[in-house]
Amino acid sequence: MKTLPSSLRERKRYLAIEIITEYDVSREELLREIFAAIGSLLGDIGSSECGLRLLDYDKQKGVLRCSHMMAEKSRAALATITSIEGQRAIVHVLGISGTVRGATQKYIQCAAISETEHINI
Repeated sequence: MKTLPSSLRERKRYLAIEIITEYDVSREELLREIFAAIGSLLGDIGSSECGLRLLDYDKQKGVLRCSHMMAEKSRAALATITSIEGQRAIVHVLGISGTVRGATQKYIQCAAISETEHINI
């Protein structure tokens, strides 16, 4: 099967997220909660239009891919998450970018640098 040329592919946005919680959250727990929040806020059709994929995740920070038309709605659905597996949690969107590299360099690596500077001060 041939791949579509870049001019015909759907455009994507990449959301850099941070999970603020008292304990480590596994990838499966986070995905389950994200899809539940998207489904309850946007319904089945809206959640399929979002096309969410968790690309990278490491216990606190990660990168979510979504459709460029549904980036704000996806962000709103992430804001409705208040608990994961019965424990209090917040999903904070650090920023939105057009590339994975931009999302990780601008938001995830810069946030890690600012945290270490904050601790040293």
